[in-house]
Amino acid sequence: MSPLTPPALLWGLVLLLMLRDSGALEVGPRETVRFQEEHIRQFREEGVQNYSTMLLQEDKGLLLGLRAVRLTSATSPAEGSLKNLRCYLLCLFCVRLILRSWFLQVYWEVKNADKVECTNKGKQPDTECQNYIRVLQEARDGRVYVCGTNAYSPSCAYMSSEDGQLKLDLAKEDGKGKCPFDPLQRYSSVMVGTFHLHLIFRFFCNSFIFFYISLLGVGCVAVVPEPSFVSMYHVPESVGSADGDDDKVYLFFSESAVEFDSYSKLTVSRVARVCKGDVGGLRTLQKKWTSFLKARLDCPVLDSRLPHVVQDVFLLRHENWRDSVFYAVFTPQEGPVGHSAVCAYSVFEIGDVFSHGKFKTPVTVATSFVKWVMYSEDLPEPRPGACIDDAARALGVKRSLDLPDKTLRFVQDQPLMDQAVEPLGGGPQLVERGAKFTRIVVDRVEALDGRTYNVMFIGTENGFLHKAVNYGGEMVVIEEVQLFQAPEPIKILRLSSGKASPQGLLYAGADSGVVQMPLSECGRHASCLDCVLSRDPYCAWDPPSSRCVALSGLGSPRSGDLIQNVADGDASLCPNSAPDPVRANVSLVPGSNINLPCRPRSNRARVRWHLSGRPLPPSPRYSAHGEGLMVLEATPADAGTYTCLSEERVKGRQYNRTEAEYRLAPGAGGETTPRVEAQVQGGSLVPLQVSVAVLALLLAGLLVWNLRQGHLPLPCGTGGGGDQGPAPAPAPAPAPDPARNCVEEKPLMSVTNYNAHNNRLTLAASNGEGTPSPKVAVDTFQYIDDESEI
Repeated sequence: MSPLTPPALLWGLVLLLMLRDSGALEVGPRETVRFQEEHIRQFREEGVQNYSTMLLQEDKGLLLGLRAVRLTSATSPAEGSLKNLRCYLLCLFCVRLILRSWFLQVYWEVKNADKVECTNKGKQPDTECQNYIRVLQEARDGRVYVCGTNAYSPSCAYMSSEDGQLKLDLAKEDGKGKCPFDPLQRYSSVMVGTFHLHLIFRFFCNSFIFFYISLLGVGCVAVVPEPSFVSMYHVPESVGSADGDDDKVYLFFSESAVEFDSYSKLTVSRVARVCKGDVGGLRTLQKKWTSFLKARLDCPVLDSRLPHVVQDVFLLRHENWRDSVFYAVFTPQEGPVGHSAVCAYSVFEIGDVFSHGKFKTPVTVATSFVKWVMYSEDLPEPRPGACIDDAARALGVKRSLDLPDKTLRFVQDQPLMDQAVEPLGGGPQLVERGAKFTRIVVDRVEALDGRTYNVMFIGTENGFLHKAVNYGGEMVVIEEVQLFQAPEPIKILRLSSGKASPQGLLYAGADSGVVQMPLSECGRHASCLDCVLSRDPYCAWDPPSSRCVALSGLGSPRSGDLIQNVADGDASLCPNSAPDPVRANVSLVPGSNINLPCRPRSNRARVRWHLSGRPLPPSPRYSAHGEGLMVLEATPADAGTYTCLSEERVKGRQYNRTEAEYRLAPGAGGETTPRVEAQVQGGSLVPLQVSVAVLALLLAGLLVWNLRQGHLPLPCGTGGGGDQGPAPAPAPAPAPDPARNCVEEKPLMSVTNYNAHNNRLTLAASNGEGTPSPKVAVDTFQYIDDESEI
């Protein structure tokens, strides 16, 4: 064994403990709410999985969702007939009142002929050759446009609900170009216009973006290297336009970068834009988008060597579309562990990049190498990628069919913008280390101070939901709520905050089922202090009823007695009373190990223990941990009153309170707290403690020797009351977090000149590789009419 190994292991252990302790105090959600069935309503069916497609129709009070049969279970031929996706409707009114829930089901079965053809293509009959619904879009007439994979032969139809019945039209349409063939292929869709006169869908076909317009048919628009599509949104930019501009559709995806010089593939995030009225070109770009432009979407995260990759996007709409904001979640591409982030982007600023920014152009240099540089010559008119507006009409261009070939060829060859889209504020709204973010929705809430705040609900890959708000530049993660008993990724989030659910509901879908939860469970806060310090804009303390209440249920005007202070977390207006602590009598059994539970509601609170009114003296037999205090090998001298005190600082104010009191005495009547029955055979832990101490001294000595010999560099980032109410003196500042200060001296991959106006990125040889998006084998770039040819 190398002499470096033991000290390296020791330092790694110390660093891990430091990160765990400091992270619990400084970073992450204030409160962790474990799975509670009484606060979460679940919808699931035995043998069914993948609840990842939902459409919310708030005007009807309906949630339209899809359920997929379990792919891993074998079935008999009789059972196999049930292996189809089912569409169901949930009545939000019934669910909200928790009276009952009812389902309307319609079966869309795969015809035997289609299943046989699918099997002949080499697909699995019990899994791939089923009908997986991948598209749900609401039409203007209230019907729902539904598309399914239909055994690798995509098909679409309209579905409606009449007289309490769900009806699927018998007339089916060809779904090629509107729905993926593969049920596992990532997709996104949006409906634009009246009925299905202007439908725009997209997914990828051999590295192309597919689109569909009913008047034109299907076509591929532009080369997108190895894409992974995320979402797309329609923005009504024609409303209030002074120059007769058109509406836009924004697409978000990631792809392999072409503009950087690199030794390995680098994945970057993109935002693209097309015009709603785009009907293709007359000769060039026939039946293809003539306005497709794309730009890099930046979300700089700490000291990350590689750009983070977009995973989900939510558009928070405003009455004036210029004030609308895209919220996007990003995860690292270099490994399974890292920081996830949320960045926000102005719709107006994104449009400005496309409307006035410079373009990139490919230039062939020595040895046929293609280098992307900024295009500095004059642009053709009308401007490439621009929508038809008054200026274009003045030039005789009234629709995309009238665009000159010079403009169309420029768009075809140079759709990439030189300038990247930067987030609002120049950086992320939120950064967290731990489970990766998966999905996001955002709600707009008016607090008691009259201000409106944007509340982010973020799903994670371990089944938790994080709620966060930005208060004047201070990001506050209010809580994390465990939505599923077993860890599993949240695959879809839907927000209901309209007439169908006045108090607000959130729906989350995963493989195992769908859960419904209120946007805030104010009743969890049992005291004014908890209610105010939560800084939840949905909640306020009502002194007359001594309850933490939801503002949405109070109507307007609201009571002047309510107490809330979300911007500063100032609880000084709360009544001078603290929540009752846990009190219990505990029997002292000599030689036993006794656990005294104490877990403050706030993850940011510091815990201190007192014994009979004095600070607990240091002793190897007292072991404080995150869930309480362990008294090892108790003796009669350990008798007394143990008090758990918490200290929490919010915006410079410190709040102290008593969390628990335990009276530990020999033969105390009725033991009322859990006790760890961990008596060591032989009666003593002293030999074990001595052995551990000796081993620690040996490792410490070995560490010092390696440091003096120069074998091991010094670690970076190292450096040298009453119940409720402000304390007389501030608490000491928390220890620095090494994870925030350390920068590796030898990065896995080195990046040079990574900015919005360059075209060079150098990736040095590494010991590990990033995790790129799923690859798509590209044999040809021609249009494929039947995916069986792939």
